[in-house]
Amino acid sequence: MSNLNILYEDNHILVVVKPANVLSQGDYTGDQDMVTLLKNYIKEKYNKPGNVYLGLVHRLDRPVGGTMVFAKTSKAASRLSEQIRQRSFKRTYIAVVANGSLKDTDTLVHYLLKDKRRNKVAVVDKETIGAKEAILEYRVLARKSDLSLIEIQLHTGRAHQIRVQLNAIASPIVGDQLYGTRGADKGVQIALWASKIIFMHPTKKEELEFCSMPEKRYPWSLFDL
Repeated sequence: MSNLNILYEDNHILVVVKPANVLSQGDYTGDQDMVTLLKNYIKEKYNKPGNVYLGLVHRLDRPVGGTMVFAKTSKAASRLSEQIRQRSFKRTYIAVVANGSLKDTDTLVHYLLKDKRRNKVAVVDKETIGAKEAILEYRVLARKSDLSLIEIQLHTGRAHQIRVQLNAIASPIVGDQLYGTRGADKGVQIALWASKIIFMHPTKKEELEFCSMPEKRYPWSLFDL
């Protein structure tokens, strides 16, 4: 991937738009991933010999695109990770769900358990061993027949959290082939996008905000983004 969409870069951080279907970090498949792509970019741009440091402080599921920040130093990685732990790192997503009568706004609280062997997450009882609390807020931005465009504020960063929680309230994300198959037969990309991140710069102590939007293809094309 030669056309990296870089929103911001300095000595400490690198903010980019991850395309859909690109891994955040390399895995057993050996497929293209953002960490490797960005390390190669830094190596070439600055003519750096040897290994290049790049810290992954948050992830997006492979099929999900959107705004991400990477750390170029270990100090930046540590401070950004601490913001995520303290829940001061703000993450906003947009999604199109297959439910045209969704409540206008709501806070969802579930307990999730990941099956690592199947790489799938389920909603379970609070008392289940290994269960982790998942919290998000959403508000409906627009409706189109049986679809709703929603904005999501993520308060915890559990694996597949948004996808599982929305499916749990009978509002699966359009094109989600793992948790809700609507649109999958049309080859529709999952309609979930990391639209905004807000965080404190790890050294300058300034609040930074970065945004991106998905391409205007179905089902995004049904709405004014």
